[in-house]
Amino acid sequence: MSKQLVDNLLYEDLTYKIRGIIFKIYNTLGFGHRESVYQKALAIEFKKQNILFDEEPRLNIIYDNVKVGTYIPDFLLYNKIILEIKSIDFLPKEAEKQLIHYLKGTNYRLGFLVNFGKSKLEIKRKIWG
Repeated sequence: MSKQLVDNLLYEDLTYKIRGIIFKIYNTLGFGHRESVYQKALAIEFKKQNILFDEEPRLNIIYDNVKVGTYIPDFLLYNKIILEIKSIDFLPKEAEKQLIHYLKGTNYRLGFLVNFGKSKLEIKRKIWG
């Protein structure tokens, strides 16, 4: 099986469910609210749909068995998937780099960067490793 195919299938069912929740919130609330509004709405919907999640978890970065830093993404889903949300007019490269750093610095392979700030919902899926 090719790496591309494996990457496409990584947590496929969970990805489908998570994307459905993101679209539901976007279709209900629209765009342009503060990030905290979407974060609260996501937490409500994750609870309703029995999605296992941690909100703003502290993810330790370890080097040689010593903690050298901490990342705090918006959500960690099923202890497998990092979800970072934004609500801004333009998604800068730094936002994507932030998600990549989260993945690179931890043992998580899949992350989503979602921007609720534009009239067209942006969802970027990143795989590390």
